[in-house]
Amino acid sequence: MLEVTPINLEQANAFVSLLHRHHKPVPGAKFALAVADTDRKVRGVAIVGRPVARHLDDGWTLEVNRCCTDGARNACSMLYGAAWKAAKALGFKRIVTYTLPEEGGASLRATGWKPTFNVGGTPWNNNTRQRAENAHSDNKVKTRWEAALEVPSVAPPQVPVQELVHGQAGFEF
Repeated sequence: MLEVTPINLEQANAFVSLLHRHHKPVPGAKFALAVADTDRKVRGVAIVGRPVARHLDDGWTLEVNRCCTDGARNACSMLYGAAWKAAKALGFKRIVTYTLPEEGGASLRATGWKPTFNVGGTPWNNNTRQRAENAHSDNKVKTRWEAALEVPSVAPPQVPVQELVHGQAGFEF
């Protein structure tokens, strides 16, 4: 039996380094989750951060940037479900992730995520944006999946930076 547990980014990235088929660790995240078995052994991790696609980075949306398991039954479903539940609890309205053509998406369907459309298929590396290529996933069309509430048409509230000055707006440093 698996249980969702917290995990820090360093530990989640170490798990990804060991077991992910085609991605490297991520440089940052909003939060990470793990699933562990009854012996407290981590069987999978999900790393959730800001969307990679700039047009999705609206303040209401998060992306599961990495989901990685050792093959434990239902681990992916638990991670995707917990990631969406945590995102909603933090006030986010939408969460997205991407799958390659050879990844069926059963875990996403099982937790209520919907395929929205296919994206990509063009190289990240070009004349204006030099990037190292990932032969396994670059240049392939990917399916974007999402779980969403109604996304507001306005950005989330922001505290103006000038109000963060010592002693103002109730902030003490």
